[in-house]
Amino acid sequence: MSVPNWQQVEKDAAFLAKDFNILNLNNQPPPGNRSQLRAKGPENNLYSQYEEKVRPCIDLIDSLRALGVEQDLALPAIAVIGDQSSGKSSVLEALSGVALPRGSGIVTRCPLVLKLKKQPHEVWAGRISYRNTELKLQEPTQVEKEIHKAQNIMAGNGLGISHELITLEITSPEVADLTIIDLPGIARVAVGNQPRDIGLQIKALIKKYIQRQQTINLVVVPCNVDIATTEALSMAHEVDPEGDRTIGILTKPDLMDRGTEKGVMNVVRNLTYPLKKGYMIVKCRGQQEITNNLSLAEATKKEMTFFQTHPYFRVLLEEGSATVPRLAERLTTELIMHIQKSLPLLEEQIRESHQKATEELQHCGADIPSQEADKMFFLIEVRISAGLHVALRASLVAPQLPFLFITHEMRWAGGRLLAAPVPVLSDDFSTDY
Repeated sequence: MSVPNWQQVEKDAAFLAKDFNILNLNNQPPPGNRSQLRAKGPENNLYSQYEEKVRPCIDLIDSLRALGVEQDLALPAIAVIGDQSSGKSSVLEALSGVALPRGSGIVTRCPLVLKLKKQPHEVWAGRISYRNTELKLQEPTQVEKEIHKAQNIMAGNGLGISHELITLEITSPEVADLTIIDLPGIARVAVGNQPRDIGLQIKALIKKYIQRQQTINLVVVPCNVDIATTEALSMAHEVDPEGDRTIGILTKPDLMDRGTEKGVMNVVRNLTYPLKKGYMIVKCRGQQEITNNLSLAEATKKEMTFFQTHPYFRVLLEEGSATVPRLAERLTTELIMHIQKSLPLLEEQIRESHQKATEELQHCGADIPSQEADKMFFLIEVRISAGLHVALRASLVAPQLPFLFITHEMRWAGGRLLAAPVPVLSDDFSTDY
């Protein structure tokens, strides 16, 4: 018989204390590094502090998400939502530096976890992963095709959606250190072969993420619509009525009607629809610019020129509320502050979950039974400890009953299952057991 090694389980959990403790953002860099940082100059100094403080925070949360912790505990995140054709994909393209699926109708059909890692001295590298698939990408041009492929595998070749995650990791000298989750655009009515309830499905998926207190909601709204009528902002307000964790992003300032500039200025300055985290405004590539093969780098320069020369919006540039680069800086800062705020509670929740799981495993005993009958009861107890209800044929415990309902209160003790027979279930369970 093999014996579960509880001491090893405890040791495996020790990484939590180590990783959480090193992420105290209020600490100063180690004394031995200070003179070295000063010698490197302000730009390298800033990046070195990013390396020491920012990147480990984001990597820790990304690692927990990759391990599936988010199925049980809410992790700090930035979720991007917007109505269809709000410019959401364009914003994410500008932040990531790669072309993402775009077009009319539902483009994002699965939650896309976009991990951006800044590496000043490395060439571009990408990796996409979903289910049991992991693929390294050599060129940015591969991204759009591989995401389409992944979505078809996950959500089918039709126009449906899936709750399963696709993860795209990009390492580049031209991106910010940031992890964001892109969610499907909000659809009001089904079109073509879409499921009739596609709108409800998308809203349920979006709400699953944005209702979590650990999520910062990034709401994308075009400048050429009435902000009060946007479904995305309405959903964000429903789960965050005080606007404590919502940031508004205004897009398409070049498409707004002349004479409406002052209204947009009031929105960005938080005077129309107040949010405690406020608003930013960006100008990304339009469809014509994409058709003309305008690169993302050229689009960034064009965006800067647009705001510098705009009679109304240039002041927003001076105030730090405009352009994609400013948005990237802002989001990184917001995410790190949010992680720092969430870490103590997250650590406590993980420790409690680990302790509970350990206790439930210990209820199974130290030895694995060798007798066939005892093995059956052992497996029953394992499933019960996982919170499952198990139906057994009456011959196992109570021959006078057709079936037995076993609950989590039953316990394995002294080689036998201690339980009181409770008649319940339909014959449907007989097909499973």
